[in-house]
Amino acid sequence: MSPEKKEAADAQASLEQTIDKAKEVAAEIRQAADNLAVVNTVLEEKLPDHVQVGEVAQALDQSVEVEKQLSESVDRLQQVHDELGQSAGGAPPAKKG
Repeated sequence: MSPEKKEAADAQASLEQTIDKAKEVAAEIRQAADNLAVVNTVLEEKLPDHVQVGEVAQALDQSVEVEKQLSESVDRLQQVHDELGQSAGGAPPAKKG
């Protein structure tokens, strides 16, 4: 194998490893967002309305915003993954969800 072909093969392998890591990170972020959604739902349903005021209400609102940010991050990471996959030789886009 020529040095150029070896370098290209090494670059391809490195890119594929990066794509795999991106998939793992996206899955971890998606799981964290899902877990946070469950926690938010339980807190909103189980905490009495008279407790969901002031700092508690602010914390619940902030928690919902963090959940949204996590979901948006997963979507952006998915776009990066898809672009990397195309750069790696037309790998099909990963499934969402």
